[in-house]
Amino acid sequence: MKVIKFLFLSAIVISLTSCNNQASNLKSLDSEIDSVSYALGLDMGVKIKMNFDDINQDAYMQGVKNGIDSTNMLLDAKDLNTIINSYFQKKQQEKMKEQQEAAAKKAETDFAESKAAGEKFLEENKTKDGVVTTDSGLQYIVMKEGSGEKPVATSKVKVHYHGTLTDGTIFDSSVDRGTPSEFFANQVIKGWTEGLQLMPVGSKYKFFIPQELGYGATPRAGGKIKPFDVLVFEVELLEIVQ
Repeated sequence: MKVIKFLFLSAIVISLTSCNNQASNLKSLDSEIDSVSYALGLDMGVKIKMNFDDINQDAYMQGVKNGIDSTNMLLDAKDLNTIINSYFQKKQQEKMKEQQEAAAKKAETDFAESKAAGEKFLEENKTKDGVVTTDSGLQYIVMKEGSGEKPVATSKVKVHYHGTLTDGTIFDSSVDRGTPSEFFANQVIKGWTEGLQLMPVGSKYKFFIPQELGYGATPRAGGKIKPFDVLVFEVELLEIVQ
C-alpha cells in the first residue's frame, strides 16, 4: 500500500537524521546532505499529509523514536502490519461507502422517471398469468420445470441465460455467445441468487428482477443497464457443478 510505504520511508529519513545528530529545527541548509535530508523529509511529509491528514504527529514521532531506541514500545512489533492495514482498509471502505451514497443520491434525482417506470412495470407484470412474486419482490415465470436437484446459495452452477431490459434491449446473453456460464450462486446479484435456488436442474425460468435485487442506483459505468433498471432474464439451469 502506497501510504504505508510513505510512512516507512519517512521513518527512515527521520532515523537517519536522528542518528546523525541533526538539529531539531534547522534554520538553514549548509551542505548537500542537509539539502537532500530535508528534501526527503519534506517530500515524505507532504505525501503523508495528502494520504493521512488525520495523523497524530506526536504519536508518530514517538513511534519512530521508540523504534530507533528499541525501548518503551507501546505496541508489539508483530502486530504493526495488522494495525496499519486494518486502519487503511477501513478508511478505504468508508470512502467507497461515501462515494456510493453520493452516487445513489444523485441517481435518485437524475433517474427518478426511470425508477418510477420500473415500479409501474413490476406492478402491472405481477398481475399477468403465470407470474409468481416472492416476498423479496422477485417475479418469475416457469417456462420449463426440471426434475433435478435445486442448488443452494453456495452451489456452483452452469447456466444458459439471456438478459434484457424491459424494452427488450439485450445487455448480456450466454445464449448469443453460444457458451454456458459457470459461477457460484452467491456471487451474483441478489435476484439471481434467490431465483436459482427455486429452480430444479433442467428448468428454464424467466425472472423479472427489481432494481433493489439487481444493480440498484450504481450499475457498471458505461453499460446498457442504467440506475434503477428492472432486469429480465431467461435462465436455464443446466447443471450443479459442485
